[in-house]
Amino acid sequence: MVAPASLRVVRCGGSSPRHGARAVFSADSKQVGPGPSYLLCASGDFVKMYSLATEETLRLMGGHGGLVTGVQLNPHNCMQLYSSSLDGSIKLWDFMDGIPIKTFTVGYKLLALYALASCEDSVFVVIPKSGERDTFQLVSVKLTKAAGQDLEAKELSVVLDGVDASPKCTAFGREGEYVASVKEVNLQVYFFKHKQLNRFSVSAMKTKSGNNHFTCVACHPKEDCIATGHADGKIRLWRNFYHRKEYTFSTLHWHHDTVMDLAFSVEGTNLLSGGVESVLVLWHNESDCQKDFLPRLGSPVEYISMSPDGALCCTLHTDNRITIINSNLRFSKSIQGLIKSMDIKTGLVVDPRTKALVLNGEPGHLQFYSLQSDQQLFSLDIVQRQYIHQAGLNQVDLVKVAFSAQGNWLATVEEREEVTDPELQLKLWFYGEETQSFKLNTRINMPHEDHITDMCFRDMDESEDDSLILVTAGRDCVFKVWVMVEDTDPEAQQSVSWSCDFVGSYHNYQATNCCFSEDGSLLAVSFEETVTVWDSVTWDLKCTFCHPPGKIRNICFGRLTCSKYLIGATDYGFLCCWNLLSCALEWSAHLNILVLQPDPLSEYIAAVSWLSKESSLFVFKPNEPRPIYIQRNLCKEKIQLAAFVPRDEPEAISAEKYLWLRRSQLFFLTDTQELMTLSTKSLEERLTPASKQLAVEESLPVTPFSLLLGKHRRQQSQEDIDLGKLVAYNKHGQDSPAVKELLHTPAHVLPSASFLCPIFINSLLISKGNKSAEEVADEVEMESEKTEDDSDEERDVTEMEQEDTNPMELLGETICKLSKSQEKELRKIRKMDYSWISAF
Repeated sequence: MVAPASLRVVRCGGSSPRHGARAVFSADSKQVGPGPSYLLCASGDFVKMYSLATEETLRLMGGHGGLVTGVQLNPHNCMQLYSSSLDGSIKLWDFMDGIPIKTFTVGYKLLALYALASCEDSVFVVIPKSGERDTFQLVSVKLTKAAGQDLEAKELSVVLDGVDASPKCTAFGREGEYVASVKEVNLQVYFFKHKQLNRFSVSAMKTKSGNNHFTCVACHPKEDCIATGHADGKIRLWRNFYHRKEYTFSTLHWHHDTVMDLAFSVEGTNLLSGGVESVLVLWHNESDCQKDFLPRLGSPVEYISMSPDGALCCTLHTDNRITIINSNLRFSKSIQGLIKSMDIKTGLVVDPRTKALVLNGEPGHLQFYSLQSDQQLFSLDIVQRQYIHQAGLNQVDLVKVAFSAQGNWLATVEEREEVTDPELQLKLWFYGEETQSFKLNTRINMPHEDHITDMCFRDMDESEDDSLILVTAGRDCVFKVWVMVEDTDPEAQQSVSWSCDFVGSYHNYQATNCCFSEDGSLLAVSFEETVTVWDSVTWDLKCTFCHPPGKIRNICFGRLTCSKYLIGATDYGFLCCWNLLSCALEWSAHLNILVLQPDPLSEYIAAVSWLSKESSLFVFKPNEPRPIYIQRNLCKEKIQLAAFVPRDEPEAISAEKYLWLRRSQLFFLTDTQELMTLSTKSLEERLTPASKQLAVEESLPVTPFSLLLGKHRRQQSQEDIDLGKLVAYNKHGQDSPAVKELLHTPAHVLPSASFLCPIFINSLLISKGNKSAEEVADEVEMESEKTEDDSDEERDVTEMEQEDTNPMELLGETICKLSKSQEKELRKIRKMDYSWISAF
């Protein structure tokens, strides 16, 4: 059972790389060679480790209480990793096992992290300056070597004042001799040995091609050279900056807009740059004439990272994509998480087949995002038009999505935003089992004369034939009912298509929302301030509910035992519950509800309000006006969308106020497009089974021997299950602290085998001197009362225990062996006289 702890808000996907840091490669990032290869990067509150061979998430390291803002390999131990967070802590990880070795509490928000080989017991971080707003400092933090896991790191030394908060605006020079930092139009260079600070500035005047503001900085690994990126697309290479007035710089220029990041190759012979053009540029020998390009990377480049051996390069993109690139500038792999779209117009929809979240992805595409693996399953091109990356163009966009209950049908709406004459298309897609994808069935141009505001399917049974209908509501003051009809055209490629069957309206008001009751018998459509209820068979208007002032923002029916209720939220801050049997208002509450989301597997409904710049969660049943659960200050961001995702297996939850999380899990998306969820589990319990496995095992290459061995193990395991064979383990050895330490301690920190062997052997031995006084007295008494028959019985039992094998045991039957105390009890029972019971 899960302990009744308070719910924790967890960022589980979509965290922008702008708030993270550069990814880092493990020290053995060569594709060919011994040992696995990993990529470690910040992802929300976690640090993720990916396999470069399989692109899978091998480990999810959690423990920070805020956004992770920096990840750096320990320069003195390539198997360890530092991470910093907004929670004010630095963690040292054994990333191969996902074990936090130490946690250093700094006490300030940490916005960037740097670890240098020249500094053995300290790291550098960017923190806010005390007492000043939007002012930051680069400080050195001494990491104490004291014993214990949780330590305080309060010894801070200010290195630079007035730095930028971005991690790519500060870089350390050759062998850590100096640090360079850029902000606005200023460049600062601090030399550690001589404690000298030089400042340089560029013209603040905007030029014809843009402005000169600094955006990023990188330092040459072998020479005294600093590369800076600028908002006008130029790259400046600074030299001789030891002298304040005799410095020189040269200019490289290809980017037409902001240079977003820079990185030197390991030897410093090449310079990499990226920006909004979605192109990676490789500059040879710092020459403007010698450069290569890797175009069409999908979205603007946010960060660039190099592997320690120079064999690989990694780019992080603004849409939450990771691209792995070979040293010869050839595309290698792509790791795609939750795509950050410009605007989520489709809402959060759950695919009934895969339980994936479905929402806007790339422009004109629908992304299917797996919550378990934090990766995109696939992307469906809905608009099927080339998207032009140019501001100010009114382009066709995907705005509405709906699935049928079984997931066989998908309805999409796309529109071009025009002031006078909007362009609309309604498309119906059918899922093909053979192709395992959706195929376009029907395209309907201009299904409404104005924008479509909502749509939903009705599914009354499992067959999904005649009962399947689609309802769309629009600003043209009508809702339309669409049904499947047989296609009589002999040249048609499909047997059925969709057409309009009914058009409904109410007093020429705009239709805003629509939804079906659980059994599909009723349809609710909101028209501005009024909710109308219709019979879904005859399309007769049954009743209306009105709650002025304020337009209806959301409506939904109750489910299961609460199916007689209809719930609505208005934009004037009222949550209303109507009784469909009495056609009266059951109760109302004054709440500014932005999101109203029913759980498809229970009676619970989640409502999210926005008040005083914070989001709050209310979970309730319609038949009870008092909420089951209230979470004030759920997060500081405005929650725009939410969805209940059914669990594969019900969660074992003991606390009554958390029972609404038993069958489904609530996910919500903020206005910054961060995907969050609520969980009562600890960080370790929330990890997926795949992330719990050892990274070494998951990344082993598949060889014929491993396949053969794996097959043999699976067969053996199946035989054990089928025959019911019981394997007896030594409980004393299994529970031994020595064995637990041996199994849970990382291999590279274990002592020598000669030291461990005696401890391990002793833990397996069973001590004879641990009997209680009662057991000893019992044994003495029994020995004095033994008879010859008892001795024969005991001899028989002893002979049976000494047999190595037993024919019945080979067939899967287990012989139950009694302990000594159980044998004594059995002898006592045999000695007792039960003749008195014969009288009854």
